[in-house]
Amino acid sequence: MPGRDYQKVFEQFRHLRVMVIGDVMVDAYIFGKIERISPEAPVPVVSIEKRVNRLGGAANVALNLKSLGAEPILCSVIGSDPKGTEFMQLLAEAKISGEAILTSKDRITTTKFRIIGNKTQMLRVDEEVTHDLAEKEQSTLLGKIFEILEKSTIHAIIFQDYNKGVLTPALITTVMEKAKAHHVPVAVDPKRKNFLHYKGAALFKPNLKELREGLNLDIRGNDLHSLKEAAAYLHQKLDIETLLVTLSEQGVFISRCGPDGKVLQYVIPAHIRNISDVSGAGDTVISVAALCLACDLDSLELASVANLAGGLVCEEIGVVPVNREKLIKESINLL
Repeated sequence: MPGRDYQKVFEQFRHLRVMVIGDVMVDAYIFGKIERISPEAPVPVVSIEKRVNRLGGAANVALNLKSLGAEPILCSVIGSDPKGTEFMQLLAEAKISGEAILTSKDRITTTKFRIIGNKTQMLRVDEEVTHDLAEKEQSTLLGKIFEILEKSTIHAIIFQDYNKGVLTPALITTVMEKAKAHHVPVAVDPKRKNFLHYKGAALFKPNLKELREGLNLDIRGNDLHSLKEAAAYLHQKLDIETLLVTLSEQGVFISRCGPDGKVLQYVIPAHIRNISDVSGAGDTVISVAALCLACDLDSLELASVANLAGGLVCEEIGVVPVNREKLIKESINLL
């Protein structure tokens, strides 16, 4: 938007503390070359060149916040297993606090194994449990969340849902009530299971597939009428202020319902990119959007910056956080 000093906006990010609640995981990569087909089956043989472990899920949201200069407070549950140990090591290396990461003997640490051959993802194997937290685990996690909210200033809360069981209806409702009492805006990246449990969120960010599944409707990204109908329903049903729907190559749709009931809606086209991998783009979008929300940017600015950020990470292979300097430069040059 003309006249906006984006350098100043990004400096504001450095003063923000954002709580991230949701499903964390390890993104494990095997990178290699493909030079032949297996004689055992018609599949490529990947000769391993390197292995890489990265923070994934809600932890990637925290990593994006950290990359943008903010301080993330990550709240989740992992397993008491070797991958859990690796996860905590990755957190420490990223200089992200693990004070609100609980371990459970009844769960395993979610891990997504991706095999990349000749810079193309060939296969993904998931190791996970998806049942809801046990009541004791939920209570302990809530206690830690409340302790942090009481003792420190939190400028925004992000719910990052990957349907792995950390976010239960009871936990969501309880935290939403506590956030309202503390006047902390809540941003949500939902999945189908808990889609309609986030009543009162300031920002609700599904992608198009999640919007279709959550509402059980045939909504198309190039059909503005169906998007507007879905937005009207969610504004009324969940009392959300802002709906931000990512539409892949078609950009983003944003709908904001103001205090006076007036609704402002825009479709912001995607910028032309050399797309390498869309993994983790949603994590980046919700991270940037939540920071913009905490800085009181208007809905069009919020959506525009988040749209840029999501496109930038799609140019990289694998799940990576957004590059702060690149995003600042593009915001100044393109918005």
